[in-house]
Amino acid sequence: MSNDAGVAIHEEEALGKAYDARLMRRLLRYLRPYRGAVALAVALLLTSAALQLLGPWITSLVLDHAIPRGDLRFLATLTGAFFGSILLAFAFEYAQTVLTTWIGQRVMYDLRREIFGHLQRLSLPYFDRNPVGRLMTRVTSDVEVLNELFSTGVVTVFGDVFTLFFIAGAMLLMDWRLALVTLSVMPLVFVVVFLFRARIREAYREIRIRLARINAYLQERLTGITVLRLFGREQDAAARFRRIDRDYLDAHLRSIRYYALFFPAMEVLGAVALALIIVYGGSKVLDGSLTIGVVAAFLQYVRRFFQPIQDLSEKYNMLQGAMASSERIFNLLDAQPSVPEPAAPLHLPAHGRGEIEFRDVWFAYPSPAVAPASPPPPPGRKGRAEGPPPPPPGDGPGEGQWVLRGISFRARPGERIAIVGHTGAGKTTLINLLMRFYEPQRGQILFDGVPIDRVPLHELRSRIGLVLQDVFLFSRDIAYNIRLGRDDIDDARVREAAARVGADRFIERLPGGYAQTIGERGVTLSVGQRQLLSFARALAFDPLVLVLDEATSSVDSALEGQIQHALDTLMRGRTSIVIAHRLSTVQNADRILVLHRGELREEGTHHELLERGGLYARLHELQFVQHGPAPDPDKRRSRAAAAP
Repeated sequence: MSNDAGVAIHEEEALGKAYDARLMRRLLRYLRPYRGAVALAVALLLTSAALQLLGPWITSLVLDHAIPRGDLRFLATLTGAFFGSILLAFAFEYAQTVLTTWIGQRVMYDLRREIFGHLQRLSLPYFDRNPVGRLMTRVTSDVEVLNELFSTGVVTVFGDVFTLFFIAGAMLLMDWRLALVTLSVMPLVFVVVFLFRARIREAYREIRIRLARINAYLQERLTGITVLRLFGREQDAAARFRRIDRDYLDAHLRSIRYYALFFPAMEVLGAVALALIIVYGGSKVLDGSLTIGVVAAFLQYVRRFFQPIQDLSEKYNMLQGAMASSERIFNLLDAQPSVPEPAAPLHLPAHGRGEIEFRDVWFAYPSPAVAPASPPPPPGRKGRAEGPPPPPPGDGPGEGQWVLRGISFRARPGERIAIVGHTGAGKTTLINLLMRFYEPQRGQILFDGVPIDRVPLHELRSRIGLVLQDVFLFSRDIAYNIRLGRDDIDDARVREAAARVGADRFIERLPGGYAQTIGERGVTLSVGQRQLLSFARALAFDPLVLVLDEATSSVDSALEGQIQHALDTLMRGRTSIVIAHRLSTVQNADRILVLHRGELREEGTHHELLERGGLYARLHELQFVQHGPAPDPDKRRSRAAAAP
């Protein structure tokens, strides 16, 4: 099959050691809160294992004593004891199953909560490196594999092991010679188990890899089903899925063949053990050195002896999967946020002003292969020379590139700042750094004079309202998507925020109004309606600083006018940073910053920048002038020459 569906998951699904003591010790820590229940479960298992000895022993007493003597009372007593042992074994097995399942579910509940909480604390670079599907697998499939370990593995393995020892001990006590003859097949059992374990390990690995390929292929194709249908590629997608699915089927069939050989082989060895008992035990019965009851008891013990061996062989696969899943889960839990909480936090003023300052900020997104070159040294007392700093070494194609280079500016309290520039100029990166989604490699960002890397993350982000171009809505109702579950934002505040941005007009037309469920990612709403809800959300949270990242680029011109009016009200009295491609939305800004290739090239008002005839003027010309009367050729040439 093609590699595109499976290459990325080979490392993901690779199996480590079948048993790792370090991982097992760490897993067992999750049982500590339930140590009492675990101890009780082990006691129930030991009792159940001991009860399995009663049936054959009672059989020997019936055949050797009750029947030969014709003692009906003793026979009735033994019969009652036999049925009583069966009922007790049922009761203990039921209690043990319920208890171990409860322990497994409680551990999984704790582990899922820990994983989810840890995921919410990780920084954005972690999510850049790890696809959402992989993280979903951690919380669902991998945790479920561990559920099997705790529910039917860790505790029940003790039961199987003790059952083997108890039965072997009982046989040795009853007749050690017959016991040795019976257990003489054990070397062959170990050989069969060893061969089966080696083969089934590889088969299990192939099944896991091919299942991951199916999941990856389905996720990608179903997500892009519109593109497949648009270009008529359904048949090609179906043919490739058949090949992947066939590989998965073949891997399963190989594992079935191994099981089909293993279980009959164990049955044959069990039959050999029974034959040895009959031949050797029968000869001893004939010469009077052994009773028929002991032989009958041994026949039952052998039947019960081979069942735990088969169970332990199957639990090997479960243990192998649990080790692989636990290693992946602990790798996630061991990941530390790249943007940590400050060790010695400084708090923002209770009544902040909303002043933002960037001081010589350099930033490059993390790359797994090459780190960005070091930025040039800071300027001396006389300041940096005219013009942008020279590019640092190692900034060529294919190397770690600086997205921002020495950015310095200040947004005064209540000022409306606009940031413009070509795609890739670094506009959105400024916002990522301000929100502390990432950390700059050099330089400093201050909020009301306090370095933001010293401010607790929650406190910093609670002062900033961010509205993105790609609006994310949850599959809840309208009101929830505005308040996001905050108890201090009541219904009146939700309705007021929606009314101020004009969202109330379409909300009140919905059948459920503010209680209307909008589906996954707001699929039942138009792009413009989703954008209006994002504005209402920002307004309801009442931030000190408002950041708009291409917030009006997805709406039509008529709706943009309505939103612009609402934004004028929203931004009044707040420090506002607006990122936009459409220059019509930023002409009334107090100050416009023009970024080009990560550098701050121009700064001023709309009219000042047009008069300067530089990069901003060229951007303005490209968006407006070319659609109107032809500009003066000499002016166009002068602007082009002035632009970098």
